[in-house]
Amino acid sequence: MVVLNRIYTRSGDRGDTALSNGSRVSKHDPRVEAYGTVDELNAVLGICRLHAGPEKTGPISLIQNELFDLGADLSRPDMAADTDAPYPVLRLADEQVTRLETEIDAMNASLQPLRSFILPGGTPLSAYLHHARTVARRAERRATALASDQDVNPAALRYLNRLSDWLFVAARVANLDQGGDVLWKPGASRDDIA
Repeated sequence: MVVLNRIYTRSGDRGDTALSNGSRVSKHDPRVEAYGTVDELNAVLGICRLHAGPEKTGPISLIQNELFDLGADLSRPDMAADTDAPYPVLRLADEQVTRLETEIDAMNASLQPLRSFILPGGTPLSAYLHHARTVARRAERRATALASDQDVNPAALRYLNRLSDWLFVAARVANLDQGGDVLWKPGASRDDIA
């Protein structure tokens, strides 16, 4: 277990940071952008947990732990070198993607089919879950951009894609007790002006 006695190291004062394989890159490197956005997503999920009842806290907590694993996964380039690492390398697995799909299907069973786009809102939990969904989509964009020319675990990309779907459905479920989704009304702003 890692023990953090001192938070600042001064090693990044020149604008670079260490990846988990020990190599150093700039703090604006695409790999740092990808796992930094995953960290931001985790922080938004922390806000979601504040608004979730006990039955929803467990799944969100599990996802937060998986996002730490995902950050570790994204912070380690060169998957081919995993077997030579002096410590176990954290990589997401397709079983985690499958679990998200199973949970999406279970949550979706309680919902009416969508007949309109929906607006983020309703309950505070739903609004924050939608916020998390948009950050998950940004993390996915960062990770797929990284994967266009660097080594990225394909299961990590699938996990981010499925997680945004999970967050969308969870946001809908969070609004069930408050009357359901907040529906988009195309052209509503024009009607207000007329």
